[in-house]
Amino acid sequence: MFLVCVHPLSRFLSLSLFPFFSHRTCEGQNIKYRTCSNVDCPPEAADFRAQQCSAHADVRYQGQYHEWLPVDNDPDNPCALKCLAQGSGLLVELAPKVLDGTRCYTESLDMCISGACQIVGCDHELGSAAKEDNCGVCNGDGSSCRLVRGHYKSQHASGKTEDTVVVIPYRSRHVRLVLKGPDSLYIESKTLQGVKGELSLEASGQQRLENTTLDYQKHPDKAVMRIAGPLGADFTVKVQYAGGGGAADSVVQYIFYQPIVHRWRETDFFPCSVTCGGGYQLTSAECFDLRSERVVVDQYCHYYPENVKPKPKLRECNMDPCMASDGYKQIMPYDLYHPLPRWESSPWTACSASCGGGLQSRAVSCVEEDLQGVVTATEEWKCLYVPKAAVMQPCNAFHCPTWLAQDWSPCTVTCGQGLRYRVVLCIDHRGLHAGGCSSTTKPHIKEGCLVTVPCYRPLETLPVEAKPVWHKQAIGLEEDEEEEEEVRASEEPTFVPGPWGPCSSSCGSGAQARSVRCQVLLSFSQTVADLPDDECEGPEPARGRRCYRAPCTGGGAWDEDEDEDEEEEEEEAREELHDWEYDGFSECSESCGGGLQEAVVICLNKQTREAAEQRVCVSSRRPPQLLQDCNTQPCPPRWQTGEWSSCSATCGVGLKTRAVACTHRPARGSNATRAVRDEECPPSKPVPVQACNRFDCPPSWDPLEWGKCSRSCGGGGVQLREVVCRQHLADGSALPLHESFCPSTVPGSQQPCASQDCPPQWLTGVWSQCSVSCGRGLQRVETVCVTQRENGSVQTLSHDACSTAPRPASVRTCTMRPCDETTRLEMAKPEPTILAQSRVYIQRRKGKKLQLVVGGYAYLLPWTSVVLRCPTRRFGKGRVQWLKDGRPLAALPHLSLTAPGHLKIHQLDAADVGVYTCVAGTARESFVLKVIGSKQKPSWPGAGGAWLHGIGGGPGRKRGGPDAPEIPQELRDAFGRYDDVARRLLDFKAPATPSGERNGNGSAPGDVATTGGGPSDPALLVAETKTLDAVVQRLSEGLRGPQEELLVARLLGEMSAARGDTNESTLHPLERPEASPSTGGSLPYRPGGRAHTPRPRAPVFLQRPGATGASEVSVQAGAPVTLQGQVDSLEVRCEAAGHPAPSLSWTRDGRVISADARVELLPTGSLRLLSPGREDEGVYTCTASNRHGTTSAATRLHISGPGCLHGNGGTATDGSICPDSTDNSKASELCHGQACPLRWRVDGWSTCSASCGGGTQGRRVTCVGGPDRRPLELESQRCSSAGRTPPADTKPCSLQPCVGWTSGHWGGCHGHCVGPSLATQRRAVHCQDSNSTRVPNRLCPGPQRPSSLRNCSSEACALHWRTGPWTQCTATCGRHGFQSRHVTCADPKTGRGSRDHQCSWRPRPPGWQRCNLTSCGRAEECRDSTRYCEKVHQLQLCVLPQFKTRCCQSCRDTPGDTP
Repeated sequence: MFLVCVHPLSRFLSLSLFPFFSHRTCEGQNIKYRTCSNVDCPPEAADFRAQQCSAHADVRYQGQYHEWLPVDNDPDNPCALKCLAQGSGLLVELAPKVLDGTRCYTESLDMCISGACQIVGCDHELGSAAKEDNCGVCNGDGSSCRLVRGHYKSQHASGKTEDTVVVIPYRSRHVRLVLKGPDSLYIESKTLQGVKGELSLEASGQQRLENTTLDYQKHPDKAVMRIAGPLGADFTVKVQYAGGGGAADSVVQYIFYQPIVHRWRETDFFPCSVTCGGGYQLTSAECFDLRSERVVVDQYCHYYPENVKPKPKLRECNMDPCMASDGYKQIMPYDLYHPLPRWESSPWTACSASCGGGLQSRAVSCVEEDLQGVVTATEEWKCLYVPKAAVMQPCNAFHCPTWLAQDWSPCTVTCGQGLRYRVVLCIDHRGLHAGGCSSTTKPHIKEGCLVTVPCYRPLETLPVEAKPVWHKQAIGLEEDEEEEEEVRASEEPTFVPGPWGPCSSSCGSGAQARSVRCQVLLSFSQTVADLPDDECEGPEPARGRRCYRAPCTGGGAWDEDEDEDEEEEEEEAREELHDWEYDGFSECSESCGGGLQEAVVICLNKQTREAAEQRVCVSSRRPPQLLQDCNTQPCPPRWQTGEWSSCSATCGVGLKTRAVACTHRPARGSNATRAVRDEECPPSKPVPVQACNRFDCPPSWDPLEWGKCSRSCGGGGVQLREVVCRQHLADGSALPLHESFCPSTVPGSQQPCASQDCPPQWLTGVWSQCSVSCGRGLQRVETVCVTQRENGSVQTLSHDACSTAPRPASVRTCTMRPCDETTRLEMAKPEPTILAQSRVYIQRRKGKKLQLVVGGYAYLLPWTSVVLRCPTRRFGKGRVQWLKDGRPLAALPHLSLTAPGHLKIHQLDAADVGVYTCVAGTARESFVLKVIGSKQKPSWPGAGGAWLHGIGGGPGRKRGGPDAPEIPQELRDAFGRYDDVARRLLDFKAPATPSGERNGNGSAPGDVATTGGGPSDPALLVAETKTLDAVVQRLSEGLRGPQEELLVARLLGEMSAARGDTNESTLHPLERPEASPSTGGSLPYRPGGRAHTPRPRAPVFLQRPGATGASEVSVQAGAPVTLQGQVDSLEVRCEAAGHPAPSLSWTRDGRVISADARVELLPTGSLRLLSPGREDEGVYTCTASNRHGTTSAATRLHISGPGCLHGNGGTATDGSICPDSTDNSKASELCHGQACPLRWRVDGWSTCSASCGGGTQGRRVTCVGGPDRRPLELESQRCSSAGRTPPADTKPCSLQPCVGWTSGHWGGCHGHCVGPSLATQRRAVHCQDSNSTRVPNRLCPGPQRPSSLRNCSSEACALHWRTGPWTQCTATCGRHGFQSRHVTCADPKTGRGSRDHQCSWRPRPPGWQRCNLTSCGRAEECRDSTRYCEKVHQLQLCVLPQFKTRCCQSCRDTPGDTP
């Protein structure tokens, strides 16, 4: 038990003493400390350490008495009491330790305990490491303030004497300001009440201004000001320039943490979206000014990036079902709750980039759906209970296609200068040739090559090796000519020569010509186009050359017109000129391993040694074919290629592939080869990939890759993929198109998956409590082998099925605290028990509060308050613990534990469904709680495997899943035991209690006036669990038809009768709400709501202290006021309270006061005078009145005398002190003789020349001499000669800006309906100055403010209540009959219905009433009093007393019964 607080002020200690039994059983100190009295000390309280020092003032030290002052912040021993003798400077340690609770240091919360400094956190807890952030918030994150830093440089050349450096707002912290230069600092302050002050900083030291400590240190090169804060007012830091024009400029650097005064504040819940049937309501956030404590526009909070607007909260409301059309409730097979608003999004737009990362967007809007399924757009705030879907997302983040160059081909010549080629492909991120690369970055596909073998022609005629097959032998002149290659058009502009024409001469020397064109190959169309010659680079091939066919005979050319003799001679000469010769060998058939080559035979001109056409040689003389072996050396490893595959795409850009392998044939003549490493083959590996089918495809559907399955096993999984409409182009890119371009048949976008059973696995429950309360005991847990089938069902298996998996341990040891003698005595006591009741409770109508006992089941309506009792024996009620779903009960606002250990749940909702367990030592009892949903259907998580896997659940928070509670197996099996019976009882329409007998709020009419209904119609049904077990057994046997209805009816009758026999009050009576004159009926039911009507009383005045500043005076009405000198304003406050609210009025000297430019009647009832003068003197009376009385308060205003005499101490003519005296000398006595000194006399100030915007006031200043009673006016020169400085005779006044109210245009007539065809409309009204600049509204006179709201005519409000005919009464006599009718809000012209709130300007007619409230006659008369008696007779319900009484005539003919 903790003792009294050590120190009653500030945050000090209390201690607790533990009893000492034996030194052998306890260790450590027997004192425990904690902080106490956590309130701030008042400003007038002395320092605790100073009090301890002053306690030694009456004790002699070294023979003398001393006044001792505390020595703070001793770094060596802060907890020793060291004091300094005042005057002598003697420092003495008067005590080795200070009293417990003394601060260690002045700027810290740490405190001394037993002579040692102990850490104290900002949460005022011992040993706590909690610290304040820079904003002064304990354990804060620094988000409530912001860092401000800057610098200022003075400008002496501007001619000013001072300038403002920075304005530091109220409550700022950690201020540091450094001044470098000759100037000096001073500070002006202004509190929130308008009180001003100033402080000049000159000497080093600590000073105080507006309850704020400033530390100012002046150094030779700089001055530093520090303020720990928080500031008690707004501080304006100014710099005063040093004298002299040559003074250097000063630099000021500052840094401080400024509080964020505009913060978001969450509002209450808005009204429900519907009046019944289940709706929703949301909260919002408003911007709140912490300084003025009022709500401001949102722009103030948006100014601070640190301010994050809280998201709205959403909850369900008005869950009571709406009244049906025929006056009584209809049980419908579907849920009538309004669907919640939701976000709807449009399809994503095309990506802004085809590769390399782009963006795509979509529209996201808030929509809501009515009961007919019509979806309409609505305000976004309704959907903010869930995060808004993204409107932008990245796309096509894969790398763009790049060029990939293949290896170079061999050089086109075997000697000299030639060319080589390579293939360049555009490869995408998948490694496929898809196109889309930039042509500007494409590598070149050909380049020159040089073979270091000289080109020459051998002179011998023996055959030599011929040139490769891809070369062309040039035939030209005798001079050395280079061989020409065949040039073809390519994708780069190239000169392409044509074939040589015929020689211009048939013999001798001639000329040949050919065409040369600049051409380019178009890759898309594979066509050749001609270009201008200047588009091609490099040298242009020759267009002509010399030729020589044969020597001419006879010095002339061959003539085709010669006779036949000459032709024969020519043929003989030709045979002598040409002959066959061998010209090398062809290329070897094999590059290695032995091949053959054939000798090449050509027709040779014997004179020119040039090859000629074979027809000029005699064919009979052709030499025989010659063959020879070649390349007989063994073959090295070489590349072996396979056949090209078919093209991968029929259009766009496809790829052909082939197998390329490095192989080696070991022996000559053998066809067997073996694969070897690629490194052993030549580096020029053949390409395995080649582009094909390069042309545009038609638009088609392009399915993407399947996504991951939503489940791994157990069935019910889904795989999704995206299917888009694209056109694949010849460059490899894909063009996104609209869906209308593609075929109507779309490939599937989802498919089932995870169709296999899950492997068996162990499922464990919750460990039980330790078997002992001290020492070493055991804990147990239940393990079950389960599996989930492919259809999603969960099945419990035998333990053998999980034999392959290690079984978790089911028993483990637990160690509690050591057992002592007291514990052994406690263990010897009998075990505690819980007095549980095995009952089932089913609520049929709403009640205020239910008290239930653990051990049973309850099916309750939403918004019901419940108290779960846990009666125990041999166990302290205050030690009872509660669990929910096997876990400790969470700390929620609507859950509370009472002193006797009861659990109170305020206003049930679906989130409260579960198993509540009461734990009393080793004893525990559970209680299953379920909430009845729409149409009185229970909403519970389900049973069995569905409970384990979170299937089902009400509209509350998600249950189950990976975080599902570990419920004991017996509770899992019994969780839904009575669900079917409860549903049948709720659905059963008992004739004695018609289901339609309910008011518009979903509760029976008797709910308000009774304690839950009579025995025939109780609000709460109660039954023993054994009774319901028997009913469950009967229903499980297949009982159907009338027998089933009879069984349920009998059970309902027994539970209704048993309700009156319970030994405890489970349903508390409800208070009848007062009738509202606006509705004409009972108030709508609100759980936990209470009607409160203030007590009527006469007006009384509220007394508040006044405030007086340098220029503004505020006083309470009823007190006299004397003003000495000019002030800007005088406010006389008049605040009154009463019921009804009193009205206030003001009079001056009996005349009613009206507002003008200088007189303001404030909305609070106060009176404000601007620049009051002598013309405003008088008696001001404030009167407050209502129908219960009247009260008044009078204030007399007096302005000081005609003038003040300056020069004799600033004394006014009436003896008061002049407030504006400029003479600071000490006041002198009044002068009565002729030798009185010369002095100035001043009169009162005149009226200001302007009422606003700046004017001037004047006064008369005269020089006087002689006695004060009869002063003599003299010339002003005489007072000036005497050294008297004349006071000012003018001063500025009415400096407030000229302001006035301005209003905007009226808005649309869309406000609330206030009458027939009458709505409201609004306009903007604000205060502005003469420059049309908007200023705060407080600057304009309140009574003159134009109205911002007015009534307007609206056809939307031309609605009225329309009532239908009354239905037939449900009874012919007695007190149980009622009838109902339709009441709708409709247009009188069209008859079209509308929402009820459109007619809310008129009271709603009643929708039901009692009827046939007549006596049913004498007791001996036997008659039916309800129309349901025929049904009662058919269902054989006459055996029940409540049915037999009301259906006497119908039950009279029942066998075995008499009326």
